[in-house]
Amino acid sequence: MKELVKETLKKDLFINGEWKTANHYTPLYSPYSGECIAEVPAATLEEVEFALQSAYEARNIMASMPSHQRASILENLVKLLEEKADEAAQILALEAAKPITTAKAEIARTIQTYKFAAEEAKRIHGETIPVDAAPGGEGRMAYTVREPIGVVAAITPFNFPLNLVAHKVGPAIASGNTVVLKPAQQTPLSAFFLAELLQEAGLPAGALNVVTGSGSLIGEKLVTDERVQKISFTGSPEVGIGIRNKAGLKRVTLELGSNAAVIVDKDVDVDSIIARCVSGAFAFQGQVCISLQRIYVHEELYSAFVEKFVAATQKLVIGDPLVASTDVSALISSKDVQRALGWIEEAKQQGAKLATGGQTKNNILYPTVLLEVDPTLKVSCQEVFAPIVLINKFSSVDEAIELVNDSKYGLQAGIYTQNIYTALKATQQLHVGGVIVNDIPTFRLDHMPYGGVKESGIGREGVKYAIEEMTEQKLIVFNQN
Repeated sequence: MKELVKETLKKDLFINGEWKTANHYTPLYSPYSGECIAEVPAATLEEVEFALQSAYEARNIMASMPSHQRASILENLVKLLEEKADEAAQILALEAAKPITTAKAEIARTIQTYKFAAEEAKRIHGETIPVDAAPGGEGRMAYTVREPIGVVAAITPFNFPLNLVAHKVGPAIASGNTVVLKPAQQTPLSAFFLAELLQEAGLPAGALNVVTGSGSLIGEKLVTDERVQKISFTGSPEVGIGIRNKAGLKRVTLELGSNAAVIVDKDVDVDSIIARCVSGAFAFQGQVCISLQRIYVHEELYSAFVEKFVAATQKLVIGDPLVASTDVSALISSKDVQRALGWIEEAKQQGAKLATGGQTKNNILYPTVLLEVDPTLKVSCQEVFAPIVLINKFSSVDEAIELVNDSKYGLQAGIYTQNIYTALKATQQLHVGGVIVNDIPTFRLDHMPYGGVKESGIGREGVKYAIEEMTEQKLIVFNQN
């Protein structure tokens, strides 16, 4: 690991296929140890302008590139990621304090995402239109094609520094677009690592540009610049709504988080779901957009579920993210630790019961379980993004569905039940972007459509669906008369 730190001690901006020395650099600190692990560029407006112009000038090269060549570049990237998977996982553990086992799982998903992108690059097509179905269409032929939209601005969060980037960069390359990538300030090393691999994989200069630094400064430029045709953002509702308001006629995909919930019906075998629910609540310290934050359990199972859930939670291993046995490590910043502690204290003062957790060690917040939580409290109605879960009881599934829907968010929800009619009712009545039956809402595969309703965002990710939003449909009509 010391060698890795030395290699990544100082990174430069990646613009137009070259590493550019920046005017300013800032230190990057490990969330777990607090040590300085790198110096990263703080891009100026002039440097962002250079990145934008490089992407803009490269757009025709990418648009005219045959789909098999775009697929080959992505296939080359997959091979390189497979060869360097351990190094990639160590970078995630170092910069994000992601437990190394969880980091390795993210790398596996990232590889899968780029595989899907390579495959989808060869499947971008339109359709023929039966124009003679309308009077006046006789003797004519019509069809549609899909064309790349141009420059895509990708603004990504810290929690999945490689896979959420893959969900933006992969579809963009597959569909013949160029990208300006602004990674989260805490997790830039993985973005630079990706740039190195794509350069080696044969991506043309200017097709990917990585700029790091102030989110407000860089984001404002990317969102308002007329050369950008598409913005793909994952982050907070406040920032996402601001982007939407400033984007004008640009296409925008926003994934803005959630306070995901699961319903546990009375006919469920509690023992069979405890481990899965604990994992959904506390994986990567709960810093997952579809992390299991709210659990609603039928009153007949409530006591048994709570007892077993708390016991399993207390067995989780807390510590260094680079140790393979670690389940839970540091939150991304001390500020987030203090915020989470404040929300826990508010809940306790308002009558919630602390079943386990609530204590800290440096930047680590121990996995925390709260019971009997009022739905108006922050730990229930806002996105906690920390290892905190609440468990409340219900008497009927109708009541549970109302509790899940009583949220400004709507990304994904889950329900455990053995009753097919109950399951169907839940799929129809839960107001979310995805309903997961007999599993936690944290379930996601990278080729599925993924996105939410309400303040969870607009648009869909999942490689095929992202490509649709990164391409324009063009109609072509031949008059054969």
